[in-house]
Amino acid sequence: MQADQSGEGPGAGNLPLETDVFVGRCAELASLRQALEVSRLVTVTGVGGVGKSRLAARVAAQCAPRDGAWRVELAPVRDPAFVDYAVVEALGLTDHTTRPPRETLLAHLADQRLLLVLDGVEHLVDPCAALVNDLLTRLPDLRVLAVGRRPLAVTGERVFPLAPLGEDEAARLLVDRAAHQGLVVEDGREVRALCRRLDGIPLAVELAAGRLRALSPAQLLDRLEDRFRLLTGGGRDVLPRHRTLRTAIGWSHELCTPEERLLWSRLSVFCGQFDLEAAEYVCSGGGLDADDVLDVLSELLAQSVLAREETAAGVRYRMLDTVRAYGAEWLEATGDAVRLRCRHRDWYVGLATWCELEWFSPRQQEVAARIEAELPNLRRALDHCLTEPDGASLGQYLAGSLWFYWAGCGRLSEGRHWLEQAVRLELGQTAGEQSRLKALWVLGYVAILQGDTVPALAALQECREEAERVANATAVAYAEHRAGCLALVTDDMARAETLLRSALERYQEIGELNSNVLMGQVELAMTRAFQGDLPDAVRLSEDVRRVCEDHGERWARTYALYVLAYAAWSEGDPVRARELLTECLSAAHAFHDLLGSVLTIELLALVTVTEGDAAEAALLQGAAAAMWPSVGLPLFGSAYFHAPHQRCEAMAREQLGDERYEECAGQGARLGREAAVSRALGQACEGPPPRPPGRAGRRRADAQVVLRPGNQRA
Repeated sequence: MQADQSGEGPGAGNLPLETDVFVGRCAELASLRQALEVSRLVTVTGVGGVGKSRLAARVAAQCAPRDGAWRVELAPVRDPAFVDYAVVEALGLTDHTTRPPRETLLAHLADQRLLLVLDGVEHLVDPCAALVNDLLTRLPDLRVLAVGRRPLAVTGERVFPLAPLGEDEAARLLVDRAAHQGLVVEDGREVRALCRRLDGIPLAVELAAGRLRALSPAQLLDRLEDRFRLLTGGGRDVLPRHRTLRTAIGWSHELCTPEERLLWSRLSVFCGQFDLEAAEYVCSGGGLDADDVLDVLSELLAQSVLAREETAAGVRYRMLDTVRAYGAEWLEATGDAVRLRCRHRDWYVGLATWCELEWFSPRQQEVAARIEAELPNLRRALDHCLTEPDGASLGQYLAGSLWFYWAGCGRLSEGRHWLEQAVRLELGQTAGEQSRLKALWVLGYVAILQGDTVPALAALQECREEAERVANATAVAYAEHRAGCLALVTDDMARAETLLRSALERYQEIGELNSNVLMGQVELAMTRAFQGDLPDAVRLSEDVRRVCEDHGERWARTYALYVLAYAAWSEGDPVRARELLTECLSAAHAFHDLLGSVLTIELLALVTVTEGDAAEAALLQGAAAAMWPSVGLPLFGSAYFHAPHQRCEAMAREQLGDERYEECAGQGARLGREAAVSRALGQACEGPPPRPPGRAGRRRADAQVVLRPGNQRA
């Protein structure tokens, strides 16, 4: 399907969408732009398929303010609790803390002048209205363009009702969509009559155009007239436009083959995008062979029932929301809805299992992109598991299996939401106990990364006690490992080393090797470095690095590089430290690992001041300071992790003076995360800055010093 005029098409994130085919609407474009100039909240309303989303996207692209226009697609969101998460996700924000997503939004948008496009608000009016009211009240530079079949009823809202296309524009759309199929259709009497009969609703016109391969405009018109007479007894004058669209969809549905109607109904279980493999598994059986799904799907694509999209995760498909709703009604009517929802759940549980295994492989980046693309469907599967009487074990398993996404790709807040729901469910089966134990240690890990130590300790203690009771050696090892991680970030180095060494021994005994195990060895290396044994820290980290390179693992390798860079700086080799940190930062940023990114920038600041550029070091410290609120307690509140920061600041202030230091740090704080990472990487790409006279090439006199708490040698 071409870029859909119906406005229920794909996309979220930064606009514009200027490359999309867009027919007509010149007067509406101008009017909506004018409305946005005078009102901070405009809601485009109208019947389904009338083109609300497409118009809003085009206007947003044309009049985006300084910090851009961002689209939030709400159609896949069913739980009101996830409205704020959807906005955070669309804005590309990463927040590791325990603060609610609303606070993350307010903090991020405080200095931003942007346009927020909330697309598909009609089924979430109350939570969307509350969010918009809060944001507009507290963020004077924000504007909101909402899209839905109902207004939000927020004070100051300007409603922009969108009418269907006029006859000329509807005819142009039909001819244009036919041309995209390689068909030459003349704008004549039958085309005009067909567009009038469809009330100029763009989606209905597109569905009709999808039939022009088999039927002429005159034949389409005759069949549609029969459909209207059947439903309305000839009383077309009183037919509401929403019934016009429903009639057009139903008429298109009737023209489908039995296999096409069957697949249409079954595809309605997907939320957002899906790929061919998922469709073949979920929708096959009971009258539709898996081998036939592609051919039938291709027909639905040609008829504009589906849209095809190119994404980072490959070719994917999407069913327009109005069309999906029609298919869902048919699925319920067939009595097959429960079975299809279970197949959908099973597919995504299987996908998560595969992705967890493939995370420890050269496909790590591919896995991250795949899970990102599948998030709406994974949410639906999680919700299904955790709300069905017999789904608790699968829900716990699924939430736990996604640990790599929650911890490694910046989704701590959402991960904790699902994990806490999962562990509250009580089970009595052995398989259920195993799933719950995994969910518990993953919950503890997520809470540690959020800096929430008390719940982390409680989850890990419960996991270990229960694991020992049922003799689950794997869960004992993971609980002990994460307890060691907790000791590390709370400055109990002796306990951290003891627990981590014991956990690594347990992993070896049970034959466990994956990214988690390697992270345990990196954390042990950190304890050795902080206690003064740099050679042992280097040995442990180099071992992790070799294993990661053998397996194509990049995430754990990033943290090994961080420890090696710390050791290189301590041994008086800032050039080597910078090389390692550059690689480290690039990888961490690619995974949206905010913790890895900010730790690396902190250490880069120390390397930079060592090389003689105190102003740049102060700027990087300011950039890191602005990032920490989205991570948690700066440097975990740890004296050990804080020591490099203190040393860098002391050296920079000595060289710059307090006033100049604060000026440079303030400049860094205003950069924003993307700009801060680019600045840090750009600095690395340009090579070390010029050193003041007398410093160039000089090996640091304090080489081999270990940065223990309170060690402030200058």
